[in-house]
Amino acid sequence: MPWLQICIHTTPEHVPTFEDTLLECGAMVVTFEDVYDNPVYEPDLNTTPLWQHTKVTGLFEADADIESIRPIIEHTAQTLGQQELSLKIEILEDKDWEREWMDSYHPIQFGERLWVCPSWREVPDENAVTLMLDPGLAFGTGTHPTTALCLQWLDSIDCQDKSIIDYGCGSGILGIAGLLLGADKMVGIDIDPQAVQATQANAERNNIDPSRIEVKLPPYESELQADIVVANILAGPLAQLAPTISALVKTGGQLALSGILANQAKEVVEAYQEWFTLESIVEIEDWVRIVGTKHA
Repeated sequence: MPWLQICIHTTPEHVPTFEDTLLECGAMVVTFEDVYDNPVYEPDLNTTPLWQHTKVTGLFEADADIESIRPIIEHTAQTLGQQELSLKIEILEDKDWEREWMDSYHPIQFGERLWVCPSWREVPDENAVTLMLDPGLAFGTGTHPTTALCLQWLDSIDCQDKSIIDYGCGSGILGIAGLLLGADKMVGIDIDPQAVQATQANAERNNIDPSRIEVKLPPYESELQADIVVANILAGPLAQLAPTISALVKTGGQLALSGILANQAKEVVEAYQEWFTLESIVEIEDWVRIVGTKHA
């Protein structure tokens, strides 16, 4: 069944009113986007920031009475004092959305050995280290530059017989990759119970022995430490949690931090340089990875 889509360009203060109008007219869902496609990377807690030029989109069933809906939206614009109304009405063709979604995910190589592969795709290299991972409950499929930076780093170091902590584990992709690359024990830490479920499910999917993996919600034991710690979260929490995350790394151990925009790197470096000898920053698409070795 096709769908009707009504798009309105407006300013942040008018968004709630147009949202209410579209819902009252029968929209099944209303979404907000930036007209110029500028992302919001790290909003303040409990806020929903909007762009100066926001596109409000209402999705309607195909038989919606557009001739009665249009004047209601135009009246709303007049009431708000919005002189120019950019209103676009489109018909969306029906698709097999599940197939469309699945077709957009492909096996991806990170470094020399490691591949991340959806379960419905063939493994490109039978001799490679392959992590089977499907998009699901928690963040982390390898497609984002921050995850890619961490996976490339894990592939480049010696994980053999080492312990690894994945701080803010999400899907568990980083910790599980470390296990597949030779680490003997992984601990995942996250504040989201869904991340705990996702990490455990992904470990099972990759035939990880349950004795080699543990996933925790805070608080965790104070003496917990590992040879390798990866934390791919956000710059603000990374800086604030520097003493906590640093304490998880054994003396001589390695730390990788990501989820950091290039213009935020200085703040994070300053937060960790007390405990670590830091290497050169690596950048992909305005995102960076900071790596260091913990000194005595």
